[in-house]
Amino acid sequence: MSNPNFADKSGQAVPQCSFAARVNDEWVKLTTDELFKGKTVVVFSLPGAFTPTCSSTHLPRYNELAKTFKANGVDEIICVSVNDTFVMNAWAADQESDNVTLIPDGNGDFTNGMGLLVDKSEIGFGKRSWRYSMLVKDGVVDKMFIEPDLPGDPFEVSDADTMLAYVAPEAKASVATAILTKPGCPFCAKAKKLLDEKGFEYEELVMGKEVSFTSLKALSGNESWPQVFIGGKLIGGSDDLEAYFA
Repeated sequence: MSNPNFADKSGQAVPQCSFAARVNDEWVKLTTDELFKGKTVVVFSLPGAFTPTCSSTHLPRYNELAKTFKANGVDEIICVSVNDTFVMNAWAADQESDNVTLIPDGNGDFTNGMGLLVDKSEIGFGKRSWRYSMLVKDGVVDKMFIEPDLPGDPFEVSDADTMLAYVAPEAKASVATAILTKPGCPFCAKAKKLLDEKGFEYEELVMGKEVSFTSLKALSGNESWPQVFIGGKLIGGSDDLEAYFA
């Protein structure tokens, strides 16, 4: 039977509350109006920082797709969890989730107002958020994706790709992409320009910092820079990348 508290609140305003947060080692009060007024915001909420699904999939994919969301009218992506600000800040640093704003709903006021505060005492969590996502326009819920009321921690509908498909059905989600480069390399610059033009988000690994010549050979089997990987597949250098896109 579906939990009666898990009601779809589409068409309703988000709860009015404030969040105690630490920003630059100072206490600040963030309000609902500051976060949502006059903006289009994607929100996703999860049971806890540093927990497995939240860290391996939920947060990283929203962070990865942030620029695609922005290109399709989303002003901000917010992650809400019933954790204190110190935990959320540490998690943000650990995840390098610069494209997502992590909001500490430490007292559970926002989550309770959404009707999605659940008791996870059996695993020592106390009161936490049920996993869900929503699109909020000027403080009003436009669409919600609430995980089914099943035992454990279901993760079927609140993911970033499902939300992107709702926000922009024609948008092409980015594929995990990395490029190994060398400082001052014109072919590397050409490859990065190609990736930018095609709207690809990519991670750059620079020789002397994150990668070495030995790593280049070991990973790609080649000795020339750059080497591009897309979706787990070696594409090759800038000419190979050009042919790939052609």
